[in-house]
Amino acid sequence: MKVLIITYYWPPAGGPGVQRWLKFVKYFRDFGIEPVVYVPENPTYPLEDSSLVAEIPKGIEILKQPIFEPYRFAEIFSKKESKTISKGIIAGKEKQSFIQRFLLYIRGNFFIPDARKFWVKPSVEYLKDFIIENKIETIITTGPPHSVHLIGKELKNQTGVKWLADFRDPWTTIGYHDKLKLTKRSLQKHKRLEKEVLKEADHIVVTSFTTQKEFQSLTDTSVSVVTNGFDKESIPETVLDTKFTVSHIGSLLQGRDPKLFWKVLYELTQENKTFAEAFQLQLVGAVSEDVLFSIKEAGLSDFIVFKGYVPHIEAIQIQRSSQILLLIEIDSKETKCIIPGKLFEYMVSKRPIIALGPADADISRIIKETNSGVFFEYHEYEKIKTQMLQYFNHFQEQKLKSHVIGVEKYSRRNLTQVLTEILKNT
Repeated sequence: MKVLIITYYWPPAGGPGVQRWLKFVKYFRDFGIEPVVYVPENPTYPLEDSSLVAEIPKGIEILKQPIFEPYRFAEIFSKKESKTISKGIIAGKEKQSFIQRFLLYIRGNFFIPDARKFWVKPSVEYLKDFIIENKIETIITTGPPHSVHLIGKELKNQTGVKWLADFRDPWTTIGYHDKLKLTKRSLQKHKRLEKEVLKEADHIVVTSFTTQKEFQSLTDTSVSVVTNGFDKESIPETVLDTKFTVSHIGSLLQGRDPKLFWKVLYELTQENKTFAEAFQLQLVGAVSEDVLFSIKEAGLSDFIVFKGYVPHIEAIQIQRSSQILLLIEIDSKETKCIIPGKLFEYMVSKRPIIALGPADADISRIIKETNSGVFFEYHEYEKIKTQMLQYFNHFQEQKLKSHVIGVEKYSRRNLTQVLTEILKNT
């Protein structure tokens, strides 16, 4: 069974957006599927990780076509602002510069559904001939960027091919949507396009239970959950840090800012000299200025180790050598649905997880199910402090570790098998 996968993010792109379909492609052949991948020829990726190129299976057919990237023109106004917006790092309203407000307005109202909309028409023209000539029966689109789904919609209309639409994140209910300064007309267009995609696709795949419920209320199309997962990485044996290292791996964008948690950490350093001598807060990945300011304002400047973005394999090593892994989601009902891919990598690192997020978050369900850590809402100050002290005591006794259960179903290979069954039954 030959399947055409249409994606914007592909190696050498870095970050979580590339991981999901790179891994599915890696295992598809084990289940009788031959993937063909279509990607942009000249993309503007906010993050790059050339080490991921080595993970592309040998012999996979990869199609490429040029893409017009408006972000390149945005750099005329401000290279820094355009790059931070493309990464998703958006300052709070009171801290937005005039340039950022202007770029967000243009991005939200002139590029619907997103800045990659200009790739739709040339991609359809190129791919419809390829589909017919190569007798492709099924295509997959994955977003964001959600303009990729518009390619799938047009290809289905013009060729009759079966179409599976994969949503790594929601569309109109994503947390940053209200920051795009959308006019009423623009918001209506987003919702119309979203509804058309949900209605016309032959099957919808999402990464969380909350998004599944949301989409099921908008369409009669079948909606399945296939979460992100972990791969069994071959890396050198890692040694645990001798410090009591609490690590956050991944982007800490505006809004992921649990100020009470920073306060807990600071108070522990003040109340417990041994804790202060052992503790360090390690940040790996992009961190917004707002969050960094909050951490420093809490009094933790002397305890921060900031590494910035690192290659994926190094991030895995850092996870496995840390004492505690920190997972932070924005405290908002719109983010209940977010289950980041790093959660699954955290789980198999065998290091305890401290997770913070909104009430009834999907991450809470998975952490509890797998016994991989503890989830807290932002306001649970005393509970967080008690847990951190308990973990620190276990660290001192050299007994700090995670006791995960039932995580194998979240392996990338097993998830690919689940996705294969969906494809064969669509």
